[in-house]
Amino acid sequence: MHSQPTHEPGAPPTPPAPPDLYTVGQVATLARVTVRTLHHYDRIGLLSPSRRSENGYRLYDYADLEQLRQIRLLRELRFSLEAIEQMLSAPAYDRHSALIAQRELLRERQERTDSIIRGVDRALTALEEETKMDATEMFEGLEEFDHAQYEDEVKERWGDTDAYRESMRRTRRYGKNDWARIKAEGEGVFARLAELMAEGAEAAGRAAMDLAEEHRCHIDRWFYPCSHKMHRCLAEMYTADPRFTEYFEKRAGGLAVFVQDAILANEARARNRQ
Repeated sequence: MHSQPTHEPGAPPTPPAPPDLYTVGQVATLARVTVRTLHHYDRIGLLSPSRRSENGYRLYDYADLEQLRQIRLLRELRFSLEAIEQMLSAPAYDRHSALIAQRELLRERQERTDSIIRGVDRALTALEEETKMDATEMFEGLEEFDHAQYEDEVKERWGDTDAYRESMRRTRRYGKNDWARIKAEGEGVFARLAELMAEGAEAAGRAAMDLAEEHRCHIDRWFYPCSHKMHRCLAEMYTADPRFTEYFEKRAGGLAVFVQDAILANEARARNRQ
């Protein structure tokens, strides 16, 4: 296996970094990325080194390494660089809560992978023993994100609206990876809201309202222009529709009301700022 290059081809060697600081080449080796990747992150403002040497060389400190680790984790979870930048720069972003949410997403992926492996093992056994698999187990772990589950009902309610037409226009372009990213991003917000609720935070507190705003922007970015008024209407369904309530309550008791209250508080905050 070839090691990652620690400096650009033809570039002069980078001088040693001071204690507790790392050169771009050292960071590339530690993080198992290329120097070119780190230069790109710096160029787009995703990860800029905290220091520069007298000669202008990039120098990274421990906080920079932590930020890079977050970026690598989110990339592993298939988030785009644009989505990562928005998450890391969000006022409500909290590293501890984010790590908890990321761990849950990775566990879900692991559980699904384990389920697929069990299915492959059963298929191998059936092939070797010349038997048939149980039809109810043939597709275990291969479920796709069913974004059209309520499509008929949605069309009946909002089919004549601009929001519905825009949502249909956007989502027709999305593939499986896009839907996986959308699901992970949205559930990441709800996981952090659940963490706030578990800590005893107020739904009308700044942290919860900032996460509610992040959720509104998530809808606005992926589906349709979502005003604060539109977001409030969605929030009201979270407790009025048993299916929405069940979605939240499976994650944490009382979460549906907490999320709804955070969204309503965020909408009120936006009105007061006008």
